[in-house]
Amino acid sequence: MKKVLAGGVLVAVVLAGAAWYALRPAPARDGLTLYGNVDIRQVALAFDGSDRVARMRVEEGDRVKAGDVLAVLDDRSLRLQEAQARARIAVQEQALLRLRNGTRPEEVAQAQAQVASAQAEAELAQQQLARLRGIAANTGGRGVSQQDLDNAESRLRVARAQWDNRSKGLQLARVGPRKEDIAQAEAQLEVSRAELALIAYRLEQTELKAPTDAVVRARLLEPGDMASPQRPAYTLAVTDPKWVRVYVSEPQLGRVRPGMAADVFTDSQPDRPIAGRIGYISSVAEFTPRNVQTEELRTSLVYEMRVLVDDPQDRLRLGMPATVRIAPDRQGDGAPAR
Repeated sequence: MKKVLAGGVLVAVVLAGAAWYALRPAPARDGLTLYGNVDIRQVALAFDGSDRVARMRVEEGDRVKAGDVLAVLDDRSLRLQEAQARARIAVQEQALLRLRNGTRPEEVAQAQAQVASAQAEAELAQQQLARLRGIAANTGGRGVSQQDLDNAESRLRVARAQWDNRSKGLQLARVGPRKEDIAQAEAQLEVSRAELALIAYRLEQTELKAPTDAVVRARLLEPGDMASPQRPAYTLAVTDPKWVRVYVSEPQLGRVRPGMAADVFTDSQPDRPIAGRIGYISSVAEFTPRNVQTEELRTSLVYEMRVLVDDPQDRLRLGMPATVRIAPDRQGDGAPAR
């Protein structure tokens, strides 16, 4: 019985070894086998302004397109500022229009009437002064006091000054507003319009939009939280491009070049390689990172290399271990990635 049992175990081991040998990926003859990890770009999205979060529209794992609105801030204060800016612009537009149109005919006629009235006052004051002086001359100075003469002379000077002031006002009414006043009103209007444009831009920034096609990796805020530019609301994983980061030693460096085709294997689907190509080879050597899986290269100088992959089925995940096999004399059709 012991011999039969031992024979059965031996047969099982042999069958298991044969199955592993049959299912393992075929080794690349005279090629390179490198080990690395899947890497992708990530985007930390934060609001440009600081306000309360009103809505968070997507969850972890959701796929988003470029331009999709992911979250929205409370914009009530900005809406009120926008209405205030529009009202200010309306007032300044009317003031500028009044300056450009100049003085109305009715205003010129009013100024003329004021000049005529001031002229009449001046003539009356002059007549009163002449009458007092005549009385003083006929009576030898006894019929009129010096104070009355002084008061009459003062009234005449005041009336003439008012007449001159009204005359100059009439001239200004006929000439119209100064060019400098019109230019100042135009500049103030432009300032208000710029303020309105800034408020409109801030209103646009209350919507957090996806910059590119991606997958939501983390949701970091909730409705009611206070957002800020230093506090991300979402973290996105950009699914295109993807690459496998591997390292090659100096002796292997002469056997690879940008554009060479490669096959990428994963432990989850070892019999389904993913096509790729070498897109980047570092020009600077570095010490082998700790995550490199070959013990003999732990203390060697190596060069980073990125193998770009085409993964429409989204089989690769960030950080996933991957095996890259590069067969000799396989040149990719595409241009080397920059």
